[in-house]
Amino acid sequence: MRYDEREDVYGREEYYWGTEPNKMAEKTVEVAPVVENTITAIDIGAGEGRDAVFFAEQGWHVYATDVSPNGLAKAEQLAETRGVTLQTIEADANDATLPEPVDVVYSAGAIQYIRPENRERQFEHFKSTTAPSGIHAMFAFVDHPDISTPPDWTKNEYFYAQGELAEYYTEWEVLQAERFVFDDDSGDERHQHAAEILYAQKPN
Repeated sequence: MRYDEREDVYGREEYYWGTEPNKMAEKTVEVAPVVENTITAIDIGAGEGRDAVFFAEQGWHVYATDVSPNGLAKAEQLAETRGVTLQTIEADANDATLPEPVDVVYSAGAIQYIRPENRERQFEHFKSTTAPSGIHAMFAFVDHPDISTPPDWTKNEYFYAQGELAEYYTEWEVLQAERFVFDDDSGDERHQHAAEILYAQKPN
């Protein structure tokens, strides 16, 4: 989705992605580390906030980052409705920084905007600012020989090679890795995506 299209969609009253968390967010809560105080998490590419708000409902301290001001406004609105708080940060995934050490780094649809030449730098920053035993939950769209480029794919999105995501976590424990193809109708045209999800934990 192009930036102007996203701002238009996020500027509407209804929530484009809905308000309930996806299964990846629920799994992230299941594998989250046990910490002495409150878990601190960051949602990179939080969109309208459905997953970030879900994390806040667990009692976590949550940062929600996105390039879209309209999306972040919706996230704050949803948090207020649910009786929780978020700290929102307007930032591009290419140069987003973690404001403090965190226990959970989560991204369910934004890391494809990180340009290939920036990936190693950004992943190293995310990892170095993660507390010991912290986890990363990452979703990546991957290049697949049998799947065509989606009709709504933009010039600012970049596929990952199959298995590339795991290569950024060779020194971490991979808790779970998933590879799958799924149907989608965004952009008003039925199509498929190939994707990977990785849950990895930093050594203590």
